[in-house]
Amino acid sequence: MPNKTKIKLKLVGVLRKLYGKENFEMEFNEEVEIRDVIQKLASSSNQEFKRALIDPELQDPRPNTLILVNGKEIGILNGLKTKVKNNDQIVLISISHGG
Repeated sequence: MPNKTKIKLKLVGVLRKLYGKENFEMEFNEEVEIRDVIQKLASSSNQEFKRALIDPELQDPRPNTLILVNGKEIGILNGLKTKVKNNDQIVLISISHGG
């Protein structure tokens, strides 16, 4: 029987407001990457949250969101291909771009 991967998520800023929760858990039936977590989160939420999380032109969360795994920014790990292990904490911080 495959091990379940349970991860803790924390949403900060606009993302928390749009999702309606700050801290929650997600469970997967296999080992996953950050990309899988982001896709599941986006597909389980409303359009406004999805637009805030994922850049519509690039189809990538990184221009709008700082993503940390256990306190480390994914850019110094393996980007969206960073593997997530059981009990890891992922923090998503919305970044507002000034004009």
